[in-house]
Amino acid sequence: MFIGRERELESLNRLYQSDHFEFTVIYGRRRVGKTALISRFIQDKKAIYFMGVESNSRQNLENFSRNIMEYRVNAQVETVFSSFQAALEYVFQLSRKERLILVIDEYPYVARSSKSLASTLQLLIDQYKDSSRLMLILCGSSMSYMEDHVLAYKAPLYGRRTAQMKILPFDFEEACRCYKNFSEEEKALIYGIVGGTPQYLLQMNDRMSVEDNIKNTFLNPASFLFEEPENLLKQEVREPALYNAIITAIATGASRMAEISSKVGESTSVCATYLNNLISLGLIQKETPYGEKASRKSIYHIDDNMFRFWYRFIPANSSIIARGAADLAWKRIEPNLSDYMGKVFEEICRQYLWKLLLKGMSPVEFFDLGRWWGTDASTHSQTEIDIMGVQEPDTALFGECKWTNEKVDQGVLEKLIYRSSLFHYSHKYLYLFAKNGFTEGCMNAADKAENVFLVSYADLLRFFLS
Repeated sequence: MFIGRERELESLNRLYQSDHFEFTVIYGRRRVGKTALISRFIQDKKAIYFMGVESNSRQNLENFSRNIMEYRVNAQVETVFSSFQAALEYVFQLSRKERLILVIDEYPYVARSSKSLASTLQLLIDQYKDSSRLMLILCGSSMSYMEDHVLAYKAPLYGRRTAQMKILPFDFEEACRCYKNFSEEEKALIYGIVGGTPQYLLQMNDRMSVEDNIKNTFLNPASFLFEEPENLLKQEVREPALYNAIITAIATGASRMAEISSKVGESTSVCATYLNNLISLGLIQKETPYGEKASRKSIYHIDDNMFRFWYRFIPANSSIIARGAADLAWKRIEPNLSDYMGKVFEEICRQYLWKLLLKGMSPVEFFDLGRWWGTDASTHSQTEIDIMGVQEPDTALFGECKWTNEKVDQGVLEKLIYRSSLFHYSHKYLYLFAKNGFTEGCMNAADKAENVFLVSYADLLRFFLS
């Protein structure tokens, strides 16, 4: 079952239809669906698909040669080109006569084993780009390698690509489309547990409860999800132990640089370097109060739901999980799930507001959304706003998100109204989001105010899936 990626497929097909030389770089984290996207794109087209392996140059050249010959004569032929240059030159010659796609998947494996490959591609692209009808696709899961050695200014291939795609995890709407049998609340919980990475979503069985899904995956030592975050880190970084410590510190409550540094026992300068690497991998996000530039108020949080869930609950329970005590581990996790889901619900609500904007249905044409926190000058106390967005010069949106079993009452709305008064915009629109709806008093108060929108989770989900 292939879900989503409509925009990416549309872009690839548009490039293909140019019938000129095209060079596309596709990259993104492991398990995010890059190979599935490429397979879908080339399924009805003339294409040579080659996946690099973590081996030596000779092994990759043999595999590449075999893929070329299988395309050329539609049979396995034991012919090995003398070099990657000879093999690639042969493909470029083929593409003079017909539209042809060449995919080199897991390109970093091939390039690391054959140091001159990037320069060879540069040479051949410059030589054949005007006469070739080749569509070249380089794909890689090593984010750092693709960004530093393919996309960067100093890379040999810089300036040759005609397009690049960073493949991101599914958003909540796309994740929901993977399931038919989960209840409304279960869909949010599953998204909060595994995020939008397709391979992780496939591990969830919508004919089972959330509890049983967690027990069969994260609480099962035989499941690949049980060790997935640590294994991914080992493939991306050289010192996974300290990265593990930093992510664990953030998952268990340390959000400011000083707190993280103290918890892991390293200097802030060392932690800053490691945090920057985690940010580039899309695992950690640095956040500042909305509308403010980088400051001492900056905090860090885990930006991937699967990593956030795993580091929040699995390391602390790893000993009992290893002994097969999944029921006991679940008993410890379950009471904390509602609190854990608070941040997840905020992200789902932000996605809702973005879709309102893109459909032309938002009263505020904001450029960005974020969270704000700071000091209330009248009370000298710390306060925060879950969601904020501004349309210059004088219009703003403020949102509050409540993932609780109780209906949201009028007091929550009044608190949001007060907090929005800390900002002096002439036009304000307030959004109150609730898991289980609103009390009659809250709805009556919202009706009297023309600038208040009450959105239950059920309403939000219907909007996504309509």
